[in-house]
Amino acid sequence: MRLFRVFLVLMVLGASLSLSRPVAAATTSFGPTDSAGREIVLRGFNVSGSTKLRETGFLPFRSTADAVASATAMRELTGANAVRFLISWEGVQPTAGTIDTAYLDRAAAQIRAFTDRGIRVLLDWHQDLYSAHLFHSDSWYTGDGAPQWVIDLGDYPTESCGICVLWGQNMLTNNAVREAAYDFWHVSTIQDAYLSQARSALTRLSSTLPASSFAMVLGVDPFNEPFDGGLDGASGTTWEQNYLLPFYQRFRTVMDQSGWTAKPLYAEPLVFWNTTFGEAGGLSTIPALGTRYVFNSHYYDGARMTVDPTAAGDGTYTAAMNRIRDRATALGTGAIVSEFGNAMSGTSSSGRTPWMVRAMYQGLDSRLSGANFWNNAATAGTVLSGMQWHWDTYSGKHSELMNGNPDKVQTTGDAWNGEDHSVIAGGALRLDTRVLDRLYPSAVAGTTVAFAYEDLARDGYAGAGTQRAWLTVPSRLPNLATVVSGRQYGVLVWKDTGLAAPTELHLPASFPTARTIVLGDLAAGAVAVTTETGATTARKLQLTGTGATGATHVALVVNNGDGATIPAATLTAARTELLAWAAALG
Repeated sequence: MRLFRVFLVLMVLGASLSLSRPVAAATTSFGPTDSAGREIVLRGFNVSGSTKLRETGFLPFRSTADAVASATAMRELTGANAVRFLISWEGVQPTAGTIDTAYLDRAAAQIRAFTDRGIRVLLDWHQDLYSAHLFHSDSWYTGDGAPQWVIDLGDYPTESCGICVLWGQNMLTNNAVREAAYDFWHVSTIQDAYLSQARSALTRLSSTLPASSFAMVLGVDPFNEPFDGGLDGASGTTWEQNYLLPFYQRFRTVMDQSGWTAKPLYAEPLVFWNTTFGEAGGLSTIPALGTRYVFNSHYYDGARMTVDPTAAGDGTYTAAMNRIRDRATALGTGAIVSEFGNAMSGTSSSGRTPWMVRAMYQGLDSRLSGANFWNNAATAGTVLSGMQWHWDTYSGKHSELMNGNPDKVQTTGDAWNGEDHSVIAGGALRLDTRVLDRLYPSAVAGTTVAFAYEDLARDGYAGAGTQRAWLTVPSRLPNLATVVSGRQYGVLVWKDTGLAAPTELHLPASFPTARTIVLGDLAAGAVAVTTETGATTARKLQLTGTGATGATHVALVVNNGDGATIPAATLTAARTELLAWAAALG
């Protein structure tokens, strides 16, 4: 594997100003770790909404070749290292008592397309509005999840959403959807059937996937966006205690029976718990779950998707993402945001989507807004893992008969309830690349103290809008401010735990190898750039620590692709400021 020397490293790094000093014991991390013991941050996409469609056979891709092409493009264009891979109850068990092993084998082949390229996979049993079979052929909406034979077990009213702005309102106002969901949580034979098909599917997948691929599977999300269907006068938190938690515990047992004992269950709370129009929930009154579970939340800006016309900016989503962090800490689990994003077209986007998504990534990176980071980095907290919704290789090229109606062929966008969320179409990214191809710490040989990234992404589409820096260096650090002014940059502080493996950050394509500046405490020979696993052009920055347990390390990574000369004296002074700043974090 060829290594490239990072430009200017020899000039600005050396052992003379090392931060390798003892510090307080690292806070216990409940996040994922790799085989070397490094903290792992997951970044990637959901694959994909096509699982909701009959035309793709309830899988993300029509063929393994399409999965390979998508995995390759995702790795090269964005540096993604994880996907949430959707499957469907209807795909697994199309008729009562029948498990479609051919479907599962196709799923396994598509999963391998990602794991073979160094991309981890979270398996998600997906449903929205419980089932497509609750909707009549002329309906304005549709669903996915439960097969026809399950719906035939109930006697549900004719569906109607009423006056609905978004399809999700069906969960609140469509009696057919609500009653069917209610039965799932209350009728033991229906839930037993669900758990039985999951047991068969997990057993098949664990035995079909090669050991190297199965090792790259993160775990299971048992039920996408759970909703109650009726609280019977109780609160959402009480419903989670009485119905959702027992379901997760039963599914956890199924995983243990199916060869998935070592993998966590990714537990979602009630779907609306962390939105503008929130409900009680968030698994906030249940006992600690521990490390065999992961607190798994989604986040969408319900207000800006409906009634709020304002743009997102620096710090817009820090509070929402911090609620997710705090819930995971209280539950003794890791945390992930397995869906977030916004529409690529339509009235809810209006050119605001790039900065909405940018602000969501900012909230994943740190507890702090950019304006507060440099003055309060000691409280920046953990870096959240997340998968954006979504990556649909067929975006705008579908041919889906909505609810089986040949007179309602859906071709545009996601071909599902009028949505258009795919970040890729026709092989090209649809957002400013700087929003999606980001610097992030994919593997940290220790415990992360603070991380932040200034992507300089523009609002508007195709990078045509306004550029504005959010991560502003304060005036008390004048040389650092000079080095990063008008440039993309990131800063990582971590505590060494004595691991032999290097700390790694994905290096965006916009950072030329020969014009990337790295300032910090590590010696020049400890910094290198190499190709991402499974990629041809995507790169990662490797930082090899001292191996001294308790040492604090810092790295500032700057894109000097503009080619402007930065005087050596300025770089040296900036490094001095950086080391003093990191040392003060304690």
